[in-house]
Amino acid sequence: MAEQRDILIVGGGVISVAIALELAHQGATVTILCRDAAQAATQAAAGMLAPQAERISPGPMLELCLQSRALYPSWIHRLETLTGLSAGYWACGILAPRYKPTKDPKSDWLGREELHALQPGLSAEVAGGYWYPKDAQVDNRALAKALWAAAPALGVEIQTGLMVDTIVHRNGVVTHLQTSLGDWQADHYIVATGAWSHDLLPIPVFPKKGQMFSVQVLSEAEQFALQNSAEVCTAGFRESLPLQHVLYGEDVYIVPRQDGRIVIGATSENVGFAAGNTAIGIESLRQAASRLYPALRQFPVQESWWGFRPATPDDLPILGESPYRNLTLAVGHYRNGILLAPATGRAIAQWVLCQSSPLPLDAFHWSRFSD
Repeated sequence: MAEQRDILIVGGGVISVAIALELAHQGATVTILCRDAAQAATQAAAGMLAPQAERISPGPMLELCLQSRALYPSWIHRLETLTGLSAGYWACGILAPRYKPTKDPKSDWLGREELHALQPGLSAEVAGGYWYPKDAQVDNRALAKALWAAAPALGVEIQTGLMVDTIVHRNGVVTHLQTSLGDWQADHYIVATGAWSHDLLPIPVFPKKGQMFSVQVLSEAEQFALQNSAEVCTAGFRESLPLQHVLYGEDVYIVPRQDGRIVIGATSENVGFAAGNTAIGIESLRQAASRLYPALRQFPVQESWWGFRPATPDDLPILGESPYRNLTLAVGHYRNGILLAPATGRAIAQWVLCQSSPLPLDAFHWSRFSD
């Protein structure tokens, strides 16, 4: 006999844990079933909170992203207070440099002199750019660590190393999950399985591979001193870093971290689940990043990695109802999983518990792909 729970969440990324925390905060008994959290797109993200720099078209997606960005400061504060861990949130603003001046300058456009004054060290080729002071960033790996620490603190059970093989249903209702560790049963089920969602349900979620790498601005000795100092991540230290803002270029983004790293990304490849970094992928990023911010050539490469973003045909997530009355979807966040974690957690928790949502989910309904 399968053990009964209020809610089972399938998936180990930032979306699944954000939903679990919100549900637990509202009194639900929640268990997360996860194959391997290290495979989640969370671990490979850049952590940009960039609804404006991404230039998302007006509509439900932009509204959702702006709402989630607004939730971030209080969401992070609650998370850090609960765990005592920093999530690396930095309201640094995002610059989107351009090599050609715009023909239709708007209020967020900065000319060459203004842009270079705001961020010294940009390439002489940069003719201007857009400035989005409300966009921000979070350290994705630090965020994941804090989320995973918060889950048990709120009573969320986490089962890792487990493969969900089949969602068993009858008459439009899920009865249980068949897994590599036996059957699991709950009153309600949530699928938040990222790029692997199509393995469980006939929904059009597919992987887009992204390669990234990082360079090290500080020496190892400086990093050790920083990590063991009471002055970690103070405004004074941040001001000493060469990059003060995220650079969202035309073909690359450059994300300075508060610990002295700089993250560069990312490719976007339709190669299925082909693992590994490629020479051409990393070299294309290196060239684009060095053209935009030439000082990067001087810094030693620290690490390279890859991940699989959960994409959909229209680049919008699939949220809310599923074909089954007691199963809810939270998949397909593509490039915006980190950004959308607070809003998705709140919206899905309210949908599961109250069959309502703080914002309309119609635009994200699975049935838009059923024609």
